[in-house]
Amino acid sequence: MHKYLNLLKEHGLLKIIDKPCDIELEIAHISYIEVKKDDSKALIFTNPTNKNGDNFPPVITNIFGSFKALEIIFGRDISDISDEISALLKPKKPNSLKEKIDFFGYILSLKSIFPKRLKGKGICQECEFKEPNLYKLPVLKTWDDDGGAFITMGQVYTKALNGTTQNLGMYRLQVHSQNELGMHWQIHKDGAHFFHEYKKAGMKMPVSVAIGGDPLYIWCGQAPLPKNIFELMLYGFIRKKPAKLVKSLTNDIYVPFDADFVIEGFVDPNELRDEGKFGDHTGYYTPIEPFPLMRVTKITHKKNPIFSATVVGKPPLEDKFMGYATERIFLPLLKTSVPDLIDYKMPENGVFHNLILAKFAAAYPAHAQQIAHAFWGVGQMSFVKHAIFVGSDAPALDDYSAFCEYVLSRISPASLLITSGICDQLDHASPNACFGGKLGVDASVDKSTPAPTLLSDDELLIKFQKISPEILALRQIFTQTKNPITMIKTLKTAPLKELFNKLLALKEHFKILVFMDSDARLENHYMNVWRVTNNIDALRDIFINGEQIGIDATAKNALDGYHRQWPQMTNCTRSVIDGLIKKGLLDSNNEFFEKFEIFG
Repeated sequence: MHKYLNLLKEHGLLKIIDKPCDIELEIAHISYIEVKKDDSKALIFTNPTNKNGDNFPPVITNIFGSFKALEIIFGRDISDISDEISALLKPKKPNSLKEKIDFFGYILSLKSIFPKRLKGKGICQECEFKEPNLYKLPVLKTWDDDGGAFITMGQVYTKALNGTTQNLGMYRLQVHSQNELGMHWQIHKDGAHFFHEYKKAGMKMPVSVAIGGDPLYIWCGQAPLPKNIFELMLYGFIRKKPAKLVKSLTNDIYVPFDADFVIEGFVDPNELRDEGKFGDHTGYYTPIEPFPLMRVTKITHKKNPIFSATVVGKPPLEDKFMGYATERIFLPLLKTSVPDLIDYKMPENGVFHNLILAKFAAAYPAHAQQIAHAFWGVGQMSFVKHAIFVGSDAPALDDYSAFCEYVLSRISPASLLITSGICDQLDHASPNACFGGKLGVDASVDKSTPAPTLLSDDELLIKFQKISPEILALRQIFTQTKNPITMIKTLKTAPLKELFNKLLALKEHFKILVFMDSDARLENHYMNVWRVTNNIDALRDIFINGEQIGIDATAKNALDGYHRQWPQMTNCTRSVIDGLIKKGLLDSNNEFFEKFEIFG
């Protein structure tokens, strides 16, 4: 870790904060604000403390907080890695003697992908706690209503019951006591699959959690590799040298020899503990639910360790950059399942799994639907809730304004595919946990109908309010297209499908209505994409009547047939922000705070 901190410092990408900062809220709030800046930097807190005045090892946050930092951590341009994977998947036959020698040498070099197990102790085991005590680690509490502190960048190492397969994942790890750690293994993750193997066998499951070391370990922990592929093989492929592992001291799990901290222990499959609630990367809290419990048997660390942490909440966050690397590196692998795919993009304000944009070589009717079903059947792509498909002539996928104009000039209700499937366990919009509605939009074929007769925002608002005084405000966007979007701020007292049906009396003046809660800022397109993609279940919340489409992006309740508890947003604590401004650790910038809905 020290090596990469020095590199970040050399490139002006590291900010050192020497003033005391509390591990409860303060460090997280500073990091949350920093990563949203255009020139965001990694932050190292040299004097973390708590309300008791305890001292802790330094904390590093936002280490992946910029595209330049990403390049430094990976050691080369992300596109080079993607190109190498493409070449490996479609090898070119060598012709000359030199090409044959080079190709043979490259094949031999691939042996470096396999992790190397070392004998003896690693530097991660230079020091040991006399007794396991998680309270001696600077574990952050991020949000005021969080159920406690949790480790956010823990590399969780597990293995299958038969010992043939090892896994690295990154999960939320709640500190329950000085020697008890919650394991937020979501139902679809490999760690959860291993857990059920041990439970069936009636055996305790060994687990080791590494923190720090080479930052690339962290990224590998969230990489969407196929089942039974050890994530550190990808580390070896990228680094061109094997990951070096050492055996834990109290279980038989192997961990990186250079980790800053290692937490070892066992999970009893018959013991669960309520976990949460916690603000998560969706920007909403997840509910209290029972999850497995790890009993800690040993904590070791290197000399002068640094504790790695990240912050979850509303976008943009550090996962914007980590997700970009995932998106680019896994494009060649995705193409093996979807050969006509040209490119794809997962905007961070769509929270990645909530929205995907895809460009493909359209060749025949219903081609987009075929690709949609292929996406929804491929690994972690199966969690994607909303997908928009365009042909090869569409604008670049990251030119969002041009892309939206292109799509809205071509679609109609006939372009929509609404179905159901599995969802991420963190999804809150669907009426059921882990499965719900999905939406595919085929903009590869022009199925547009004539544009509506537009009125000004004020004129349209007056007409709408005559139908329903619950409509507070509206704003029309992309009015230059055949499908302008009318964003409506409303006070919901009945199912919004009823309001949509009433507004059809004025259907000549609109095409797409999007209903928002009263606290939404209709001019904030970036955050409204986040709200809409988070808050809708396509089967329940999309209404179609003729050429008109309605979308209910409001919070749901029993009126909507929704009987789960709708979660709160992750909002910063104003008194904490004010205190940090007084300490000179944050700038007072109301425009910035409103732009990213810092306080809701």
